[in-house]
Amino acid sequence: MSKKLTIKDLLAQKEQLKKKKELRTQELYIESLDADITIQEPSRALALEALEMAQEGKSDEADVYIVYHCVIEPDLKDKELQKEFGCVEPTDIVTMIFRPGEISAISGFALQLAGYGQGVRKVDRDLKN
Repeated sequence: MSKKLTIKDLLAQKEQLKKKKELRTQELYIESLDADITIQEPSRALALEALEMAQEGKSDEADVYIVYHCVIEPDLKDKELQKEFGCVEPTDIVTMIFRPGEISAISGFALQLAGYGQGVRKVDRDLKN
């Protein structure tokens, strides 16, 4: 069972909570490339833009958008890389490098890093008469 969060608890975690401003990173193994990539959690603004795209029925575009902005190694925004692959739009590089399922998975991992879809759960209490 979880405990109630108090002001004392928050004060004890003050320094750790302040450090949350730094964007977290994670390495992912990409099977089709037989190599690791590094992703970074999306900013709140980026996540909200992707959510808006998904609500407009553009889920695939939202995933590509998240991957393009959150994969930091290799740098998908590198102009030379995009030129060599013949990208018309900068985000085209995502679909040229990764398989469709990988794009969705990478996007999901990036959003999880930022706490979307995890870390909070409902507390069920038994009601007594």
